[in-house]
Amino acid sequence: MSHWGILVTGLLVTACVHQPLSDDASLSADKSVLAGEWEYEDGAVVVLQLDERGNGTYPYKDGRFETSRLDGHTWVGKWYQKENDREGGFTVILSEDYTEGDGTWWYDRIGADFTPLQKGGTFHLSKRTSLTKCGATPSGP
Repeated sequence: MSHWGILVTGLLVTACVHQPLSDDASLSADKSVLAGEWEYEDGAVVVLQLDERGNGTYPYKDGRFETSRLDGHTWVGKWYQKENDREGGFTVILSEDYTEGDGTWWYDRIGADFTPLQKGGTFHLSKRTSLTKCGATPSGP
């Protein structure tokens, strides 16, 4: 067999050996599990409204949430607050069913200060679900 024949055969064998992603891996790569309303708890409760890519807004200080990646159950992104000119990052470890998680946030910038000394904090997220989405039927009046 020629050098090219061996190379082509090797490439075909390699391509055929590729295994499909498991259901859990494909779900975790799909940011649509983040879509919907989330309750952000850090002392007070703030509602986040996120789209299919995990990006969205929240009312506190004209805030915005951006998802960078979702690896398994680890959610990583950035937050921005226009009203008080601040931004930072966050990491959340989500539950097995992607409906809640515990996170850490930090500052990347406060105004013109790109190396702020202020510390961030921790928070808890819970995805809001309606009774109809859960399959339950509300009781009558």
